[in-house]
Amino acid sequence: MSIHCAPVEGEASFDLAAAGIRADGAEFAVGIEVLARKLELSLPHATRVTRRARRFLSKEKVVEAIDVTLGECRYVLRVRGREVDAARAQEVRGIVIRREPLALDAWVHALTADLGEQAQTNASAREALERLLD
Repeated sequence: MSIHCAPVEGEASFDLAAAGIRADGAEFAVGIEVLARKLELSLPHATRVTRRARRFLSKEKVVEAIDVTLGECRYVLRVRGREVDAARAQEVRGIVIRREPLALDAWVHALTADLGEQAQTNASAREALERLLD
């Protein structure tokens, strides 16, 4: 069974380096926050970002999860320290029928490709893709 979303392979449209995401380095949390903000601003109705306090009783928040739903595809990113679990799932009527783990860069590429496919026929998706790629 295959997921009926944009393929993972293909040319990168959104550069992880542009978001400041590095698997190592102090900027990792900042890069994840930049990615979360870009998705929240570009796809406000499709994106849900969960944040938690950095430390006990801290007002400073860090991204814990990013969840983006595009049609039947759901892109989920979970952050644990400097580790990221990324996956794409196919949902039918709210039930996940297939889940595919992805590397972070493949997750971003697949999300961008899926949004690009939707942008071909949907003006709001086209505007969202333009905001994401800015």
